[in-house]
Amino acid sequence: MRAAVLEDYDRLVIREVPDPSPKEGEVLVRVRACSVCGSDIRIFHFGNPRVKFPQIIGHEIAGDVVAVGPGVTKFQVGDRVAIGADVPCGACYWCQNGMGTNCAINYAIGYQFPGGFAEYILLNALTVTQGAVHRIPENLSYDEASLAEPLACAINGLEMSQLGVGDTLLIIGAGPIGCMMIEMGRFMGATNIIVIQRSLRRLEMAKKFGADHYFLADDPDLEAKVFEATGGEGADVVMVTCASPDAQEMALRLARHRARINFFGGLPKDARNISIPSNLIHYRECMVLGTHGSLPRHHRKALQVMAKGMVHPSWYITHRFPLEAIHEAFRVAESHEGLKVVVNP
Repeated sequence: MRAAVLEDYDRLVIREVPDPSPKEGEVLVRVRACSVCGSDIRIFHFGNPRVKFPQIIGHEIAGDVVAVGPGVTKFQVGDRVAIGADVPCGACYWCQNGMGTNCAINYAIGYQFPGGFAEYILLNALTVTQGAVHRIPENLSYDEASLAEPLACAINGLEMSQLGVGDTLLIIGAGPIGCMMIEMGRFMGATNIIVIQRSLRRLEMAKKFGADHYFLADDPDLEAKVFEATGGEGADVVMVTCASPDAQEMALRLARHRARINFFGGLPKDARNISIPSNLIHYRECMVLGTHGSLPRHHRKALQVMAKGMVHPSWYITHRFPLEAIHEAFRVAESHEGLKVVVNP
């Protein structure tokens, strides 16, 4: 089969690799769509401790089950399935208590396990039994269903932040995840949604998702405008969906008393440490937390809410490329020319 194999830093090669065949408990999927995530681009440039070269990356996947190994009863040939990244080990304290994103092993598709930038992906027995593999609702396309993975991460972040009915939600960073939080946050009860974005182009793209206020990050009157938009109170929930120390520091200044501040976007290793006036947390009784990844149940919920029209996956997909053009797909995704870029092997 053809696959995009990451052979080293900045070296992604389209080549033939052996056709996989399912063994006991395994499932073979013909990949129809694998959307590009920011973490794919980081792995491409800088690697990841969980990714050993050579490896097939890509973890936002949808396709068809074409073969199943002995003992598989959960899926059958012909099933349309969406596949998420995180695979709980199922054995540790965290996984057994429903908190698999804290698993020390932290298995993931496109990391330790081969990913979706290939014609086929072989799901091992652990992924089949413990991972985020779910049938695609009939009214979703493969491209749309591949977005269940990032939406699942957004749901996890909003859930952990305890977003409630009547809350003001402030989102710093209007990339795909930030825009998903606009839509999802509205259905979870946010009545006032504010978006802050560094680039005007991305801010304009985000306007179709229906937030109440949009501000540029470099606006000299930004803080005054946010407090004006919140009746002088600040935001109940602040989601920092970009990888920026400046944004994390800003989040604390714009938070209301008893706010939940979520550092959703991880910082690069060479980023500076943030500097915060901790008395803001002390006197406002704020809660600062972080989330990453998702659980299989979040992935299932993501498919359900997209199927019901609560989140509109087709609005996010701005570019599509064949596998042979994966370098151009990565370039477009990295340049922020659009929102979601889908590769169709």
